[in-house]
Amino acid sequence: MQSNKPKAIFAWSGGKDSSYCLNEVFEQNEFEVVYLLTTLNAEFKRISMHGVREELLDRQAESIGITQLKVWLHEASYESYEKQMEEMLLKAKSEGIEHVIFGDIFLEDLRIYRENNMSKIGMKAIFPLWKRSTSELIQSFIEKGFETITCCVNDAQLDETWVGKVIDSNFINELPENVDPCGENGEYHTFCYAGPIFKKKINFEIGEKIYRPLDVQLDDSCNSDSNKKITKGFWYCDLIQDL
Repeated sequence: MQSNKPKAIFAWSGGKDSSYCLNEVFEQNEFEVVYLLTTLNAEFKRISMHGVREELLDRQAESIGITQLKVWLHEASYESYEKQMEEMLLKAKSEGIEHVIFGDIFLEDLRIYRENNMSKIGMKAIFPLWKRSTSELIQSFIEKGFETITCCVNDAQLDETWVGKVIDSNFINELPENVDPCGENGEYHTFCYAGPIFKKKINFEIGEKIYRPLDVQLDDSCNSDSNKKITKGFWYCDLIQDL
């Protein structure tokens, strides 16, 4: 039977915020999610920023039961990203899809950026988690039975011991005070492998930890807080599909 609900694309990163947000969308039952949209690095075949292998992304989509849309980035530039994203979204719009759902929580600049890009092509950005308490969100995430592991951490706030960790109450309680409980400021990224949106748990093995410095060295000479560390790079934990 055909649904009368408006159709939507869900911006899927594979992490905890995406997973929790998608679950909220399912529970609210206001949209029909037609596609999961993910940006991947074309050279390494991994989810952008998170560093998770494409095959694990595929397992997530199979377990959720929603068709994927993949945007392959061949150049590390906003212009390339925006062009390819626009092409993908316009194609989806031709199928009658006019909404794109994002799991952002409180970053105002990012919301404005997304809304402006959607407006340019006549689509609307939806933010189900907007302005909700990140402390309450991460606690609810755990209580609902989601399981997730850190796959990338920003070394401005967290060292290599934090990557490859399962997120539970102990993890949250031990986070430094300057780290948002949901990592909303980019302190850490995750891979979600079990929970109410998944029909089947995704099995994987933890591989090696890898450090990737930023290509551009940041100048912190204008930093008013001399003790505040700026980002120099990221620690990644390679997650390998377990067959």
